[in-house]
Amino acid sequence: MKTAEEARAKGMTRAEFLRGATLAGAATAVGVLTGGEAAEAALTRPAPKPARWAMLVDLRKCVGCFGCQVACKQENEVPLGKYRNWVKLYEEGSYPNFIRHMQAYLCNHCDKPPCVPVCPADATYKREDGAVLIDYDKCINCGRCVAACPYGARFLNPVSQTADKCSFCDHRIDEGLLPACAQACPGRALLFGDLKDPKSEIAQRLAANRDKVKTLLPELGTDPQVFYIPMYPGEPIPNR
Repeated sequence: MKTAEEARAKGMTRAEFLRGATLAGAATAVGVLTGGEAAEAALTRPAPKPARWAMLVDLRKCVGCFGCQVACKQENEVPLGKYRNWVKLYEEGSYPNFIRHMQAYLCNHCDKPPCVPVCPADATYKREDGAVLIDYDKCINCGRCVAACPYGARFLNPVSQTADKCSFCDHRIDEGLLPACAQACPGRALLFGDLKDPKSEIAQRLAANRDKVKTLLPELGTDPQVFYIPMYPGEPIPNR
């Protein structure tokens, strides 16, 4: 950068000199922000912690429209006769005094998934964000994980010749989108979100309904990350 004396010697005005000094200072600042030291500092900052995905099925809001089931089959090209998620209707009593229950099912993405240790090819695994997924390139279609799942959430896909199940639509959540089933639910009975975020709607609704929330087969100790709020207080949640 020129000194004031050099600028005067070249006939520069004071305004031109100050403008040049300002630009040089800005360039220096940018150099500091984008140089090696800044890059090294960025590498030492802790990476953002992954989410902890979960699903809440609020049966008080379910209308039995099967929209979640249809959306899942369309989004994931699930073969005819197979389901990644499904809705069952239960009736109690007899006409005209009967009650109809709607029940949505999907993979429970357990914290302690029994399907993972039985896979001989290490094709089934649990991500740090809680999703239990299948590496279809590794799957040998042996069916051991299907037999190990106590919730009946897995099946052998006759088209891909691999095990298959709900994946929380990992291809969507990795892009910041909701799973197809939660996106399609007109009553927002399926609520997907991050349990690590206390401000998330799922965390707040679980906290507000702590005494009502249930999971499937809790006695198995698999710690499901799919939670249910029954339609009626104290109502059991049937498996499958």
